[in-house]
Parts: sequence; structure tokens; C-alpha cells
Amino acid sequence: MEHKNAWLAYDEPQLAELEKLATNYIDFISANKTERECVATAIEQAREAGYVSLDEARAAGKQLVAGDKVYAELYGKTIILAHIGSRPMQDGLNILGAHVDSPRLDIKQNPLYESGDLALLDTHYYGGIKKYQWVTLPLAIHGVIAKKDGSVERMNVGEDAGDPVFCITDLLIHLANDQMQKKASEVVEGENLDVLAGGRPAAKTEDKENAEKTELEKLAEKEPVKATMLALLAEKYGMEEEDFLSSELEVVPAGRARELGFDRSMVLGYGHDDRVCAFPSLVAQLEASDLEKTGICILVDKEEIGSVGATGMTSMFFENTIAELMDLAGQAGDLPLRRCLANSSMLSSDVSAGFDPSYASAFETKNAAYLGRGVVFNKFTGARGKSGSNDANAEYMAKIRSIMDKGNAAFQTAELGRVDVGGGGTIAYILAEYGMNVIDCGVPVLSMHAPWEVVDKADMYEALKAYRAFLKYA
Repeated sequence: MEHKNAWLAYDEPQLAELEKLATNYIDFISANKTERECVATAIEQAREAGYVSLDEARAAGKQLVAGDKVYAELYGKTIILAHIGSRPMQDGLNILGAHVDSPRLDIKQNPLYESGDLALLDTHYYGGIKKYQWVTLPLAIHGVIAKKDGSVERMNVGEDAGDPVFCITDLLIHLANDQMQKKASEVVEGENLDVLAGGRPAAKTEDKENAEKTELEKLAEKEPVKATMLALLAEKYGMEEEDFLSSELEVVPAGRARELGFDRSMVLGYGHDDRVCAFPSLVAQLEASDLEKTGICILVDKEEIGSVGATGMTSMFFENTIAELMDLAGQAGDLPLRRCLANSSMLSSDVSAGFDPSYASAFETKNAAYLGRGVVFNKFTGARGKSGSNDANAEYMAKIRSIMDKGNAAFQTAELGRVDVGGGGTIAYILAEYGMNVIDCGVPVLSMHAPWEVVDKADMYEALKAYRAFLKYA
């Protein structure tokens, strides 16, 4: 059973819509490289589309009715958008759930040091990465610096044409005989993923008495490059070294996403996993109108490290938000809430491994996802004997097929590689614990979890069509 390439079915209006979506997506992932940035942009777009915050609705004493649009966010890292449908919420919700965190390097709480007349920042990698892929790349730093006075400074360095960039160095090939004998997992050690951040020493103030010198001037006597770094951070962000303790600074690849290939059919960019699903999910949610069942879009944090923490999918934020929505809709109560969750349907909008002919042995070709053949349904993920997986039931899969037909969405089905080769997980199993039907549905990706990943424009377009159809017909 082979699925046709989706490009072959498009007419000129569809191609124009596809290219518009791809252009907007390239702008989105180029500007939003952290979960905070994604959520902030989602809020901005939601408010433009007529959404109000749940807190605002509650403060105004508003009763939610069909057609109302509200959102709730948590700590700027996770957001839930709801478009109220005409049917009671205990009949179930139609949920699109994607994550907006991506593999990266996080700067440690006590990161800055000087060695060999260079200033470096110590990092701890976030999510599953091949560590050797992160060396000798231009890198940017995005994040926030929270200070004791309650103020928060935002940092975004390395993206604008006039910005400096950063990098992690590698050993020159001429001296790398021992390094080249190591396993790939050991070629670059996690503790060696230190970001090169500066090399200019501060001038020493030898004309001053020690008692007259500032702390930075005293530091410059011993660590002049580090002193320069701290002086620059103080000037730009009003930051002192101790403020690293309450900062969240993420190291990501620098630069915009780009069209890939002579035919411009693909996109090369950072963070396709999972923003290539989050973006069309958001677009479908904001476009939706006249829904029977309430449509929900979840853009969630922490999936790459197990969906843990307050802003991860395992927290109570989702359940609490739905309870708040039902209360404002005059449908409060524990039993109606339980019925609502159990009767809901969900697409866990997460990416799948695209078939790569350069590594064909990792795939089972009959059950692989191919770029350009449409959105991918993974009935199950997990590892080994489907361990850790949500395994969607046959009846739900049949219903999904019917919905895709109604939405004219090209789709394919796949497993995550050959049996026993590896595996992975999503947020699907977490929502399935409520008893709702859930299946993984997303875009195939090449070089997943690399600093630069590859997707096909057609697959993203078909994902949008699938998400639109799901909100309307599920």
C-alpha cells in the first residue's frame, strides 16, 4: 500500500496557499526559537483573532457561549486555546496538542569562567541530542534574566545581521587521532559543550589603590576577559554575575530558516520538532468557526525531557483549565469534567521520522514516512515492544481515516523506524490516561533533533488540512 506524493495533486490556488503557509512558518520558527517566544507569539496572534484570556473572562463575570474564544497560559511557557462549540463540553472536546520546546543547550546557573585568555559559558544540554553536531556552528542566545527586584530582561543575541554570534570549538583534525577513535557518543563530552563568548581583556587600573577599585576592576586583575564580559552584561542588561542564578538562557543555532533544494520544496530550520506541528495547529485553531464540539489547541513545554514540571503535559494545568472553562460555561462539576475528558478526541501533533535513503537500514520501508506524501499517523510509538506508547484503537483509526477524507487531507501511516532499532515518545499517552481517544499525527522530519532539521512544505500543508478537518468533524 503506497501513498502518492501530495505535490502531484495541487492546483495553482492550493500551491499559492501552500507557499503562503510555508513563508509564514519560516518567519515563525526564525523568530521564535524558545518555548517562551512561541507562547508570546501565540498570545499575540490569538488576541488579534479575538481571543481573550481566561483571567479576563472570569474577572468580567463572562459566561462562555458558543463562538467565544479564550486562552490560558502558564509561566509564559505553555498555552491552551479554546474555541467554544455549540454542544455541551461534557460531550467531549476536539484537541490538537503539540509541544514548543526543542532540543538545545541551556546555560548553567553558574556558567561564566575564564580559561586560556578566553571567556566561556558552561551549558547543560536539554533533550536528546548528538553532542558532536553542536560544535563549530554559529550559535545565538535567547532567554530571560529575572532579577531580585522583580524585573525581567529579555536576551536575544546572534540573530540580527549586526549581532555577534557564539560557538563551541572542536579539536583540529591534526591533533585528533585519539578523539577520532572514540564512539560518537563520546567524541564530544557533555561537559565540554562550553560556549565561547569572549576574548578581550579588560584594562587593568594599576594607577588606583586597591581600596578605590570596583569589584570589576579587582576581578580584572585576575580574570580580565571575564571582567569584560560582566561589564558588557551590566551595561546591556543591568545584570550582575549573581543574576545568572535566576536566568533562563538557551543556546540555539543562529540564523533564519531557509528554503531547501533547487525546487524550494523543503525547509531547513531549527526546531521543526515540534514547531512544524505547533504552527499549523495554531493556524487551524485561530481559523476555526462554527464548531459543534469545543476546539482546543495546546502548545506545551517540556516534552523533550519527559513532559515533566508545571509547564509539562503531566501537570494539572490542562485539567484545571478545562474545569475553569466548564465553570464559565455553566457546566461545572467533577462528573461533567470527567465525562468531558473521557469523551474527547485528540491528535497528538508531533513529528515522525522521515525516511532517509542515506540511512535506509534504520527503516522498514513499508511502514516508513516519506517526505511529500502527507501528514503521518503513528498508531503507536514507544520502543522495543511498544514500551511507553499510546497505541490507538482500530475504531479511532477508522474514524480518523473518514475525517481525513472529508478534509481532503493526504496522509500516510508509519512506525518510528525498524523494530528494536530505537524508539521515542510523545504527549499522547498522557492525555490517553483520561480515557479519551488519542493518536499521534504530524509531519515527517529528516535529521530530527539535529541543530538544523528538514521538512517538506507539502507535508506541513497537509497537516494544516488535517487539523482543520479534525476540529470540524471529529
